[in-house]
Amino acid sequence: MSDQYFHFTIGPVQGFVAQARRTRDFWAGSFLLSWLAGVAMAEVNRQGGKIQFPVPPKNYLDWIQGQHKGEKPPRQGAIPNRFKSTCAKVPAEFDPELVVSAIQDAWIALADHVWKGDKLDGFAASGTRAIWDRQHANFWEVSWAITDKKEETSLLDQRKNWRNHGFTQHEPGVKCMVMDGWQELSGQARPGDAEKNFWQELITSDLPGIQADLGQASSKQKERPKQLEQLCALAYVKRRFTRHFASFETTLPNSELKLKGWKLSHGMPSVSYMAAVHWLKELVKSGSDSEVENLLGLARDVSRDRVEWDTEIQCLRQAADERQWHANNPKRQLLALDGQLFFRHVQEQPQAYGYDVEKTKRFAKELGKFCNGHELPSAPSPYYAILLMDGDSLGVHMSDLDKQTAISAALNAFTGGVPDIVEKHNGCLIYAGGDDVLAILPLENALGCAAAVRVHYLKSFEAQEPKIPSTISAAVAFAHVKTPLGMVLADLHPLLDDVAKDGSGRDSVAVRVWKTSGQVLQWAQPWKIALHDGERRADGELEVETLARLFAKDGSTGSDLDGRFSNKFFFKIEERLAVLADPRLLKDKDKDKDKDKDKDKDKDRRAVPVLNYEQLLDLLAVDFWHSDTNRQRVSLARAREHIEPLLTQCQPRERVMKEGKELLPVARWKHHELAADGALLVRFLATKGMEGDGQ
Repeated sequence: MSDQYFHFTIGPVQGFVAQARRTRDFWAGSFLLSWLAGVAMAEVNRQGGKIQFPVPPKNYLDWIQGQHKGEKPPRQGAIPNRFKSTCAKVPAEFDPELVVSAIQDAWIALADHVWKGDKLDGFAASGTRAIWDRQHANFWEVSWAITDKKEETSLLDQRKNWRNHGFTQHEPGVKCMVMDGWQELSGQARPGDAEKNFWQELITSDLPGIQADLGQASSKQKERPKQLEQLCALAYVKRRFTRHFASFETTLPNSELKLKGWKLSHGMPSVSYMAAVHWLKELVKSGSDSEVENLLGLARDVSRDRVEWDTEIQCLRQAADERQWHANNPKRQLLALDGQLFFRHVQEQPQAYGYDVEKTKRFAKELGKFCNGHELPSAPSPYYAILLMDGDSLGVHMSDLDKQTAISAALNAFTGGVPDIVEKHNGCLIYAGGDDVLAILPLENALGCAAAVRVHYLKSFEAQEPKIPSTISAAVAFAHVKTPLGMVLADLHPLLDDVAKDGSGRDSVAVRVWKTSGQVLQWAQPWKIALHDGERRADGELEVETLARLFAKDGSTGSDLDGRFSNKFFFKIEERLAVLADPRLLKDKDKDKDKDKDKDKDKDRRAVPVLNYEQLLDLLAVDFWHSDTNRQRVSLARAREHIEPLLTQCQPRERVMKEGKELLPVARWKHHELAADGALLVRFLATKGMEGDGQ
């Protein structure tokens, strides 16, 4: 028999990755799923197969098998969990079941390594080991298909459609706090002291990093743990595997494939820490060593947990002086503390976060004096960002066998460059594999990072022969630190797929802002409309960012409009657009006639402004000219010139494609009704969400 083509997938992706209470859970799920895909690829290679698409990143499989030669170890997941029909060309004697067993055996070996490393035999209740074995043995869903026809690229999809799905085994007892529906490890039938004692014994043990991994322990051994999380076997491995991965080594029993782990950082910034990054940067830059040591001493009285010790953020290293980035540097020690300590909502309700009231009060008072003396805000903005990006319609090109080599090369170049881009923008990369990117960033850097990743993506594809016309879309969620992380993560894919891709025609960016009250605004534009100047510049800035700097009253832009936008003016925009684009103004005069017919028409009717675009622009320019002291500073013509970009961002647009080509000029794009969300986003960026919402 001639060569065959192997199709393969691992799941459940969402069930393992997306269920997260911490940013670290999300990173761990992505990393482990990518690692298992790498194990599968290594087994394909061992049997004489050749991975054709997607080609794994250089040296990644060497690290998995312990054959690396001094290269920098992988930090993020970098292999998509699925490779399709033409990606693996295999010989006639190829055995797919060995790939399936390699995945399961590798997972069981890693889980057992964590069990032994944490000495769980000494903590286990009567049913703990049975729960551990049951959950690890029955979680992964592996699907495969094999064919001798190279062109059958959809075979695995067909296979998945007709396969028999087994029923998930019912999980009894108290459930895991991270992975919904799975039993936690104490094995208790209902919540109570036995369950709590099991987890208290673990968290108060001397296991490395156990307090940071499972919650925050009390400073007094006899007290109950604070914010303790109770986990199933799967979530426990996600939380603890980094503590033992460097010593992991095994030979798989069915294939003799050798696997070896490597040292991984335990640090993954919390959402609070990421929100505070730029404020912390100014804090350590402004303070003398003695001032920082004073703050550090008071902060340690509140909490000694160094939960951010392994977090590496570029601007913080620079602010603390990279030459002094060592354990004895008080600035680094301050930057290693729990980011929650610096927020007003925590300082005002310390008991809710497990902190002593009086000690927290003293720290907050001294922190306030420090900030006043150095002209810093008394607390950081409580908003951070999550960025999700995905290539547009790449599957159409992947079905063309002649393009797959070029696509693989482009994706490898793209994936290889993403970590440096995210690091440059002070972010933390969760995942970069294939055409997908997920990262957590400070509010101030998220949109710039998205624009830079887009430029890198376009250049990666343009460098190939044949050139593949591919674009990439982005979703950015700005979220308050008190908003549940799981809710924000669950909303990212709908924001990307439904708003940026389907709603704006792809090659677009979409943004949502989540406050404690829920979603407050949504804005989206094609990249060509969103970018301020020079869409192909790696340092390109979005128009809303440019306008936000004009709104900020810091004199940083050098423009005659610097600081001239006011809150009152933005409220005026919201009022104007709410009235002039109100669908209620379009009611039929004779609404009693032919109601059924009119009802069908109304489904597609959009709100149309009473004033046309130019008239509305004139009106808003006058509003701006009469606000604050602008009338004495700029002419009406100048005011109109600067209001036009703002109004443009309030007019959602959709790219229109015809026969695979974009209809140009821009005037031929679809224009939707005007909405104030563009202006509200500008105000949010300028004030960093602190425009009266507080914390």
